[in-house]
Amino acid sequence: MVTQDIRYIGVDDKTLDLFEGQYAIPNGVAYNSYLILDEKVAVMDTVDKRRTAEYLDNLERELAGRSPDYLVITHVEPDHASSIRALVDKYPGIRLVGNAKTFQMLPQYFDLDLSGAVTVKEGDLLSLGRHELSFLMAPMVHWPEVMVAYDSCDKVLFSADAFGKFGALDAEEDWACEARRYYFNIVGKYGPQVQALLKKAAALDIRVICPLHGPVLKEDLGYYLGKYDVWSSYGVEQEGVFIAYASLHGNTAGAAARLAELLRDKGCPSVAVADLARDDMSEALEDAFKYGKVVLAASSYNAGVMPFMEDFLHHLKAKNYQKRTVALIENGSWAPSAARTMREILSQMKEIEIVEPVVTIRGAVKQGDLEALETLAAALLG
Repeated sequence: MVTQDIRYIGVDDKTLDLFEGQYAIPNGVAYNSYLILDEKVAVMDTVDKRRTAEYLDNLERELAGRSPDYLVITHVEPDHASSIRALVDKYPGIRLVGNAKTFQMLPQYFDLDLSGAVTVKEGDLLSLGRHELSFLMAPMVHWPEVMVAYDSCDKVLFSADAFGKFGALDAEEDWACEARRYYFNIVGKYGPQVQALLKKAAALDIRVICPLHGPVLKEDLGYYLGKYDVWSSYGVEQEGVFIAYASLHGNTAGAAARLAELLRDKGCPSVAVADLARDDMSEALEDAFKYGKVVLAASSYNAGVMPFMEDFLHHLKAKNYQKRTVALIENGSWAPSAARTMREILSQMKEIEIVEPVVTIRGAVKQGDLEALETLAAALLG
């Protein structure tokens, strides 16, 4: 139960291995849907078709013999909308509520009769009785048709994908870690659009946030809103250094490990290290946004850079990576090219400051290289 009149009817999915076909979710994911019981009854989104039967059972139980009047569709993505057909078939009198883009996109997934649909725009109201829903458009958070709904009676924001996280509801894990990974991999490119939504939300008296993934948020909402403000403005969340490396024969990995050791010895508050060939890409991307200073260490390869590093940099670019200080370490036995290639890709991102010196290693790490790493550590902390 969210409030006396608002019920949770979502489901957990612990069998899905990859969210959106690419992000590992070892603790599963929650598909959230909500029911508002008033003079009129509104269903807030549906769930992935992987859990339709369980979802409809949850809905029927909470309805206790009533029939829903409205289905509010805040997001058409299949993990939230692919049970719409089944819901309409079970309750043929239900009216769909969405914006103009909602009803442009729905026919891509379903052949539905939209003649009775209710089309809303920014600021429109839908009265259920005591509960009155107002709608705020949130395009590209993270699809163009996204909107959020606010219930002025119970002060509840139905936030679509905003404030969501990976993990089933019974997963015992830190909210920020999986919410951060979710945000930067799913929504991260669209920081300005999230900032626009936060400005709209600031005008509302919000007591509860109901996202489409993850737990309902009821306490210390300033913490969650603060995280989203930092994330969506590409601010630095934690002081420290993130080192990401791609090593051909282990020498570059050794240099990365030595630099991490030097940074810790010099009092760096936090040092995180990722092997881009073996560690989860989505977690490496999360850490690149979490810290304000990043070290990229890579072997040269085919007159460029190791493919794992190149892939990582392209992921960062695609997510609108910016406002960071970056140090470079390259390794190359006869024609070092990694730093040049990394610098070229970084030049396509906004407000990236390259730390000097760029460290060039030729083969195994030698005494001169250790001295260069010492200088680089001092520059990063200076």
